[in-house]
Amino acid sequence: MTNKEYREYVKMKSPNSKLGANLVKAFISGGLICTIGQGILNLYKYFNISGETALIATSVTMVFLGAAFTGLGLYDRFAKFGGAGTLVPITGFANSIVSPALEYKSEGFVAGMSTKMFVIAGPVLVFGLTASVIYGLFYVLFRG
Repeated sequence: MTNKEYREYVKMKSPNSKLGANLVKAFISGGLICTIGQGILNLYKYFNISGETALIATSVTMVFLGAAFTGLGLYDRFAKFGGAGTLVPITGFANSIVSPALEYKSEGFVAGMSTKMFVIAGPVLVFGLTASVIYGLFYVLFRG
């Protein structure tokens, strides 16, 4: 089979992408998550929690909700609809930590859940921490 024949074969067998519909679904799901986060932030501010503390509390609440909905199996159903729109917000981060832990829970708490929890999120955390240290060093050295 030549390269041209192979490309035609793959094109024939590949499903058609519904790019427009997927973009709309991602926009709606990501927007919904962010709207919920904004509502939680507004609620904290309504109860006279200072701005910075309200931001921190909102982040913690959204991570908790993402982890809880993942544990209940609801986040995966929502992600099937929303696709990439559910990966970008902070709840996607919580989902990426909880999902592997749930997958390996049958292997026990230490050998399963605890060791597999950071399989996906581990490299992201390492990069984030390393980048923040490097940024901090540049800031201290060049803040003139």
